[in-house]
Amino acid sequence: MNYQQALAYIHSVKWQSSRPGLSRITELCARIGNPQDSLRFIHVAGTNGKGSFCAMLESVLRHAGYQAGMFTSPYVERFEERITIGGKPILPDELAEITSYVAQYADAMEDHPTEFELITAIGFEYFKRRQCRVVILETGMGGRLDSTNVIAAPILAVITGIALDHTEYLGDTIEQIATEKAGIIKEGCMVLYGGGHDAAEEVILSRAKELRCPCYGVDYSLLRSVRLSIDGTSFGYGRYEDLHLSLLGSYQPYNAARVITAVELLRHGGVKVTDDAVRIGLANARWTGRFELLERNPEVFFDGAHNPEGMEQAIRSIRGYYPDKKIALVMGVMRDKDVFAMIEQCAPICARAFTVTPDNPRAMAAGDLAQSFAAVGVYSTAYASLEDAVHDARAYAGKSGIPLFCLGSLYSYAAFKAALGK
Repeated sequence: MNYQQALAYIHSVKWQSSRPGLSRITELCARIGNPQDSLRFIHVAGTNGKGSFCAMLESVLRHAGYQAGMFTSPYVERFEERITIGGKPILPDELAEITSYVAQYADAMEDHPTEFELITAIGFEYFKRRQCRVVILETGMGGRLDSTNVIAAPILAVITGIALDHTEYLGDTIEQIATEKAGIIKEGCMVLYGGGHDAAEEVILSRAKELRCPCYGVDYSLLRSVRLSIDGTSFGYGRYEDLHLSLLGSYQPYNAARVITAVELLRHGGVKVTDDAVRIGLANARWTGRFELLERNPEVFFDGAHNPEGMEQAIRSIRGYYPDKKIALVMGVMRDKDVFAMIEQCAPICARAFTVTPDNPRAMAAGDLAQSFAAVGVYSTAYASLEDAVHDARAYAGKSGIPLFCLGSLYSYAAFKAALGK
């Protein structure tokens, strides 16, 4: 099959379901020779911050001389973004060839794998063929029953943080969700927890203790001298002075603190990383769609804040950059999220909302979202097309002298950029 046929196969309706469990991915990996068994992993779970953490850590490892693999989701512009080595996405021809190879085994299974399980197997096979020394592996959802959890004990299991999300699959309490995320902890690995909830920490520590795994936290008191600018972020952490990030957002220095802590643990595990690699890697890290500045005059940003905790972080960042201004807001969300909680968070800083319907079966209708904004006193207009919403929002922001933000689903990112003419 060619590249387009491979994408059509991966996205075929026959794989379209979310069925937590490891039986299908275990069978599929066994059929293709268990490529994951030849790899060393850093396994990353958590409600928010996984992607930024993975991108920063990959950049640090790359500048330390490692051609690290990275498996993340979702993609925001091209499918190949999900599977990279050394910061470079899998080539279309390689994706097509490996998909064709995996397909013959997936098609032979009586209980067909899900789309995410199929992609996971493709990623493992690619990393094996390229002889990756280490792979940064992000869970799709949860951890315990996530298809990425078919791996043996990783070098390091990272849980960036815990918040309520995907409650229909993971449970409706912090403790239940923490239990699912802690499922990536296996005997023989080190554990890093980013913190945030005492109840979650208790669950994670208990799991680590049960499996005799050393568990570490992040000392955020070592974070200092944080300076936010739309041109970049500067801060100090521990023995490091004047660290820089091109990534924006008041939360990114905290993600960087997790990465620096992870590097210290990896050094204990035999991964050689110099302080210069940490410094240069952080400065050169890139991650699409997270408080990303896309345009100036007016200043236009996109942030994939897709749940209440993510929205809280986005709002805190907006206040950090624009303490005396409100914003124009383009927003589209999934209806299975806690939408009203996110709207209540946005309301105090929102001068006007321009609502859209993301191109996704789970999307909330733009009209319903506009009504929800109106209910909390925010003037809002629903649009049938994202292009019209962006056109009017950009004009309004420019006339009002305020920034324009698109917040909500990452599924809107590519279309939002296209509407900007990029």
